[in-house]
Amino acid sequence: MKKSDIRHIASTLTRRIWIILGSLFLGLGILGALLPLLPTTPFLVLSAACYARGSERFYNWLLNNRWFGNYIRNYLEGKGIPWKSKVTTIALLWITIGCSAAFAVQSLTIRIILIVIAIGVTTHILFIHTLRQGEEIPQE
Repeated sequence: MKKSDIRHIASTLTRRIWIILGSLFLGLGILGALLPLLPTTPFLVLSAACYARGSERFYNWLLNNRWFGNYIRNYLEGKGIPWKSKVTTIALLWITIGCSAAFAVQSLTIRIILIVIAIGVTTHILFIHTLRQGEEIPQE
């Protein structure tokens, strides 16, 4: 086997691993949109980074996806998150955490941990730049 064949095989394998990792992070990001304790943005950004290394086609598909393409692009470009998304996310977070703490969890320690997590996530979301319609990318 030639060195060029080995390099080609290694390159193909590496690209496939990046695509698999990107798909795994995308799945976790989608779950994060549904489960308040699992973050969405970091997994979607990791997915984009993996796809960028593994496949231009997958990367472009992700950034142009109708559900989360704008979300990822706005975050990567530093534009932020729309106010409506912030409000919806925080409301769903507190409803879910509140119901879990009130009805599903018996341990006071776990209830306190859930509340602390909700406060932390809420604080993080509030500190992310708020994207207003028609706003340009902030200059640093």
